Amino acid sequence: MSKVIEVVEDIVSPILDDLNLELVDIEYVKEGKDWFLRVFIDKDGGVDIEECGLVSERLSEKLDEIDPIPYNYFLEVSSPGAERPLKKEKDYERAIGHNVFVKTYEPIDGEKTFEGKLIDYSSDKLSLEITIKTRKKQVEIPKDKIANARLAVTFS
Repeated sequence: MSKVIEVVEDIVSPILDDLNLELVDIEYVKEGKDWFLRVFIDKDGGVDIEECGLVSERLSEKLDEIDPIPYNYFLEVSSPGAERPLKKEKDYERAIGHNVFVKTYEPIDGEKTFEGKLIDYSSDKLSLEITIKTRKKQVEIPKDKIANARLAVTFS
């Protein structure tokens, strides 16, 4: 599956560059009996349906031409949404000062899930300010312990 993602990334990157859009993530997954190729795109201020449609058209043409995927699949091009995943260095840097949700591979201070404000990020760790009841606490999470991370929407 990762080979498909690599090939799709190589194909879609020039399309996105041409349209001044950013690649956020690519998923190639089987759900039930169907395969889905999902491409998540964004830009400052967000993407609209027309941009998603344009990328989908151009990508679909290239995929039909090259035919790198052996199975029938559904192509979906969309925004990553308000709770976009944090995968690349710049995703984390952009998220500083925002609320994030982090899940770890193994417990840190007895916990595997954390939600709080990202206050610092480096290539080897991130620091979150979490609130426990009424008390604020800083937690450092080694980058190699992160299973996944995303922005977290908070309602106040």
